[in-house]
Amino acid sequence: MPSLKDLRNRIASVKATQKITKAMQMVAAAKLRRAQQAAEAARPFAERMASVLANLAGAYEGRADAPVLLAGNGRSDVHLLVVCTAERGLCGAFNSSIARLARDTAHRLIAEGKEVKILCVGRKGADQLRRLFADKIVEVIEFKAVRQLTFDHADGVGRKIRAMFEAGEFDVATLFFSRFKSVIQQVPTAHQLIPAQVPTGAVSTVGGAIYECEPGEEEILADLLPRNLSTQVFRALLENAASEQGARMSAMDSATRNAGEMIKKLTTTYNRSRQAMITKELIEIISGADAV
Repeated sequence: MPSLKDLRNRIASVKATQKITKAMQMVAAAKLRRAQQAAEAARPFAERMASVLANLAGAYEGRADAPVLLAGNGRSDVHLLVVCTAERGLCGAFNSSIARLARDTAHRLIAEGKEVKILCVGRKGADQLRRLFADKIVEVIEFKAVRQLTFDHADGVGRKIRAMFEAGEFDVATLFFSRFKSVIQQVPTAHQLIPAQVPTGAVSTVGGAIYECEPGEEEILADLLPRNLSTQVFRALLENAASEQGARMSAMDSATRNAGEMIKKLTTTYNRSRQAMITKELIEIISGADAV
């Protein structure tokens, strides 16, 4: 049985840990509001861009001269998995759920005879995937020194993906991230980037009106498709930022409550041990006095 000194040290250690987890919970709660607003503000823009892209893509449906970013290169032998995770831990199952989805997808593709390459955006995803797919990770992009993510950061990732595609390094690209739903729920999501994922059967009409594009659809798509790729990456990074803070807030709240319960149990054990020692000393004193 531990001594009273050991119990006191243990209680002090758990109390110090509780202060840290409580502070981290409060910091995550403060950051969550801004991250959630940014993620929710990015959704309409990304959805509207996808809608415009779908309308323009309707003109190329079934045509052989469709842009490669829209229709692909006609092959699906090499798959690039763009895995977006956080730079830090202590956020529950946030990082592991994204890595698990990417890992399951990689196993499925390998079983189908496909070649898999992995581009990690965030250190934690790379750390988890490196255990099984170290030879398939082509690059790790870290933003640990970045305090506020901007479109320029996402555009850098988008340019990297486009450069790899133009160099013929892969045929299909899929983006993995966690979509923010609530503080206690984040949904791991896989979104295909190349070929661009647009609704099938799209037409260039809205409300019965036929649109004539100026400049032509080809010129618009030449600018819109690369921008859409970077926009989808930016949306994923913002969704991840909100999901990370929500997951960290929940995880630290649970850790704080668990620390409180542990302190109560240790305090009860300490009091019982102290009472037993006092009782034992009193019995020894009374027994000694009776012997005299």
